[in-house]
Amino acid sequence: MSPHKRIALIFGGFVTAVAAAFYPIFFYPLAHKDDYKQVQKMNREGINQADVQPVGVKIWSDPFKSESK
Repeated sequence: MSPHKRIALIFGGFVTAVAAAFYPIFFYPLAHKDDYKQVQKMNREGINQADVQPVGVKIWSDPFKSESK
């Protein structure tokens, strides 16, 4: 195998590994927002936000909600 092919395979393998690591962290949640909305709705059910927030800190807001100005 020539040195150029070996370098190309190593570099391609590195790029593939980085892409495979970023998919579940970044791209999957970006493509499945509705699933995450449902999970957060269930997780926050029955929680009084004012009771769990430290004094002086803004109360939680929906990160999926787009604000209209």
